[in-house]
Amino acid sequence: MDLELEDKAVVITGGSKGIGFACAAAFLAEGARVALVSRSAEHLRVAAARLHSAGDYPPATIVADLSRPEDAARMAEEVAAALGKPHVLVNSAGAARRTPPDQLTAAAWHAAMDAKYFTYVHAMDALLPALAADGGGAVVNVIGMGGRMATSIHLPGGAANAALMLASVGLAGVYGPKGVRINAINPGPVMGERLEEALALEMQRSGLGREQVLAAGQAKVPLGRYATNEDIAQVTLFLASARAAYLTGAIVPMDGGLCQVV
Repeated sequence: MDLELEDKAVVITGGSKGIGFACAAAFLAEGARVALVSRSAEHLRVAAARLHSAGDYPPATIVADLSRPEDAARMAEEVAAALGKPHVLVNSAGAARRTPPDQLTAAAWHAAMDAKYFTYVHAMDALLPALAADGGGAVVNVIGMGGRMATSIHLPGGAANAALMLASVGLAGVYGPKGVRINAINPGPVMGERLEEALALEMQRSGLGREQVLAAGQAKVPLGRYATNEDIAQVTLFLASARAAYLTGAIVPMDGGLCQVV
């Protein structure tokens, strides 16, 4: 299936690790031109080297802290210089720290919004005008199931996710007439660093070992396993592609059937 992504300019925030890195590899494999955005120059260097060694054309790299609107504005300028007009924005930057409810403070709630909500909003604010120019483009926000289903150790992050879901759907209505499609993915647990953080908290709470906690968690998933970064990347490709040309304002759950909510 031709996704019509060849030579498209794709900006991936949080592109140096995890889901963002998997998305970068997937877009490069389709022939897209990619810019990775991260706060860490070292993480970007390592990610670009890994992608290049795998045979893909090396991506552009941009260091920016997207919780700062001025960094997001500079990022947009550097994207224009490196790639020209962007066609796709994939937001995967920022993750709110999981906090047990007895440790919640005002600072934890503010930090979650800065880490997850404002990083995405600032990136969209900076790039949506360019995406809307000359035929439009697509935005895919990788958010998280915490915005649909409250969990006691992820309340600030879940609240940020819920706000981001609303912003994504609302902006889809605003920018649809301008040729920009905005969709979101809600992953459930995904194998990687973030899952290890959740496993550690559950180990502390339950007194069980890592493998026991992991097995118990995956046993609750109807599909029998947690997602991989590559699982999320493949759906991101579809949502960004011409094959999803009539899809906007959608929130796609990717939790293996764990959250059975209509």
